[in-house]
Amino acid sequence: MTNHQHNGATAYTALASADPVFAELVRRIGTPDPFDFPDDGRTADSPFAGMVLHILAQQISVKVAIMLYDRLAHTVGFTPTPESLLRLDTDELRAIGTSHAKASYLLDLAERVHSGRLDFAGLSGLPDDAATAELTQVKGVGPWSAEMFLVHQLKRPDVLPAGDLGIRLAIQREYSLEEPPAIPAARQRGEAWAPYRTYAAALLWRSLTAL
Repeated sequence: MTNHQHNGATAYTALASADPVFAELVRRIGTPDPFDFPDDGRTADSPFAGMVLHILAQQISVKVAIMLYDRLAHTVGFTPTPESLLRLDTDELRAIGTSHAKASYLLDLAERVHSGRLDFAGLSGLPDDAATAELTQVKGVGPWSAEMFLVHQLKRPDVLPAGDLGIRLAIQREYSLEEPPAIPAARQRGEAWAPYRTYAAALLWRSLTAL
């Protein structure tokens, strides 16, 4: 058993022991890999490309975001880099199908990384809150995009994207609430799931599509 598998087994056992809702979710759904991202490895070796994909995925489906990412990669001829994006202007980025706002976000990201104001290598040594604060300095990058990066690129085990509507809808259904909790209420509820909130999020997301 790898360390990753061992940590996952420990996390899901702890969640199931602490909360009967998660015990039932584990029984019904199993133990999904919370760090899996359906991009078929496109961004596995590039934190910058990963952040590009998370920006593209804001408020649209992952499937559409990947389509836009592939168009961008085709435009620059390889995995996007800060330098390749900075050779494009807003209109050229919009031509792949993204919005004017997202085009400006991508260019701001590229400029910050190119200038050294954002150092992806340095993020790995920062606590979750500090890494999130660094990422949200980028124009258009809010807590959701930063938290997705922490989960999928940095593999952090204790991140709950409480701003994600799917997470809050799952909390509403699994805990028989009258309406989805507000973001602060979701975060407060999630405190009981520490230090495995990433694993809790994976179960909540999967519950939305599980039979």
